Amino acid sequence: MNKEQLTALVAEILGQMEPQVKGSDYRPTEPGPQPVDTHHHDGDFVEDVTELDLRKLYLTEDPADKERFARMKAKTPARLGSGKAGPRYKTLTMLRFRADHAAAQDAVFSQVPEDFGEKNGMICVQTRCRDKDEYLTRPDMGRTFDEENIGIIRQNVPKSPVVQIVVGDGLSSAAITANAPNCLAALLDGLKLRHIDTGKPIFVRYCRVGAGDAVGDVTGCELVCVLVGERPGLVTDKSMSAYITYKPRTGVSESSRTVVSNIHAQGTPAVEAGAHIAELIETILKRKVSGVGLHLEAAR
Repeated sequence: MNKEQLTALVAEILGQMEPQVKGSDYRPTEPGPQPVDTHHHDGDFVEDVTELDLRKLYLTEDPADKERFARMKAKTPARLGSGKAGPRYKTLTMLRFRADHAAAQDAVFSQVPEDFGEKNGMICVQTRCRDKDEYLTRPDMGRTFDEENIGIIRQNVPKSPVVQIVVGDGLSSAAITANAPNCLAALLDGLKLRHIDTGKPIFVRYCRVGAGDAVGDVTGCELVCVLVGERPGLVTDKSMSAYITYKPRTGVSESSRTVVSNIHAQGTPAVEAGAHIAELIETILKRKVSGVGLHLEAAR
C-alpha cells in the first residue's frame, strides 16, 4: 500500500466516524447561570476603587467577631479582612491592590511640575542627574550639584543662614505636590514666630536626602531641613518625610539626622507636621545636636 492509498483509507475511516463523534446537540441537565444586568454599559461611570477607605474595607464573610476585628482594622490601613473567593483574593481586593501598585509606580516615574518651585516661592536647582532614569540608577549623582547650580544657590541664598529649608522631589512627586506647600508654609510660620533666621527655600529636582548636605557646604547654614518624597508603597503614594541635620556637610553620618516621617493625609497631616518640625528645629538649635545624639542628650 503506497502513501496515496493509505491517505485515502484514513480519510474514509474518519468520514465514517464523523457522525458518531459529533453526537447530538448539547442540552444541560440543569439551567446554567444567566447573565446578570450590572447596570453598567459602555461609557458609564465606574466606581473608583482607590476612593474606598482601607480601614473600612472589610470583606471577610461570616466572621466570628466582626465588631472587634473592625475596631482593630480601623487603626491601620493594612490589608486585613480582605476575604477570599475560594483559594483566591476577591475581585475588589485584587483591583484595589493593582490600583495602589499602579499609583506607586506613577509616583516614582512622574515629574513634579516645572513651575512648582517658582509658584511656591523657592529657588529652583537640579542635581547632577540629567533625567529620572539617571536619578533612579545613580543615587550618588542625586546628592551633588554642578558648578552652574552651585552658583544659583550662592547667588540667591544669604550667606550662613541659621536654617536652610530644601524641598526635593525624591522618589514620590505626588508626595511633594500634595504635602510640601502646606507643610512649608506652616514650617516657615513656626520658625518666624520663634525668631529663627531662614534662607530662601530651595527646590531641588532629582533630589536625594544627601543633597541637603551639599546645600550645607555651599550656604554654610547651621541646620538644614530637607522635605522629600519617600519611596511609595501600597498604603499611600504620597508620603513625605523631613530630614533635619545639624551642621550639615558632605560625608555626615546618617545617624546624625532627625527624621519626621509619614507626612500624608492618612498619617501626620502636612500643616501639623510643619508646626512640629519648627518646634523640633528650635530644640535642635538649642542643644546643638541632631539624630541619635539628640536622643542621648534628652536622656541625660
